[in-house]
This record gives sequence, C-alpha cells and structure tokens, in this order.
Amino acid sequence: MYDVYTMSASSVLTLRLDAKLKNQLDRLSKAMNRSRSFVAAQAIQEFVSVNEWQIAEIKKAIASADRGEFASEKQVQQTLKRWTRRAT
Repeated sequence: MYDVYTMSASSVLTLRLDAKLKNQLDRLSKAMNRSRSFVAAQAIQEFVSVNEWQIAEIKKAIASADRGEFASEKQVQQTLKRWTRRAT
C-alpha cells in the first residue's frame, strides 16, 4: 500500500510538536518497532506526495477550464443521477 523510501542522503530538520502529538508519535513508533524519526519522515513523505499530487491535479483542471473544456449540462445531470441512485 505504501512505498518505502530509503534515504541515502538525509538532512536534519528540527520542529516543534505539541505534547499530545509527540506522545502519539512515540506510541506509534514503538508499536511499529521503528524510530520516531523514521515514522515522522514517512508521515512527512506521505503528506508531501499527496499534496503534490493534489496541487498538480488542480492545476490540470484549471488549465482545462481555461481552455473552455467543461462538462455539458447533460453530462452533469447524468452524473448527479448516478450519485443520487448510489446514495439511496
């Protein structure tokens, strides 16, 4: 499910966490038998990957809209009908 990244060259990053989050991170790293640093780095990697993807998709959608590529009224209505049927 998740990609494992090896860090051949790493840099030090210092950050502040509230006590509750630090305790959660400590419990998680202990349960995973991993260092706090490893678990934090994995979490940051996942966050960055997801947000990079989301921003790229938003930029593509904006470019499509700028080119005038929109769904027709009929396509919108068909999609709404499918979603409505699935919800009930």
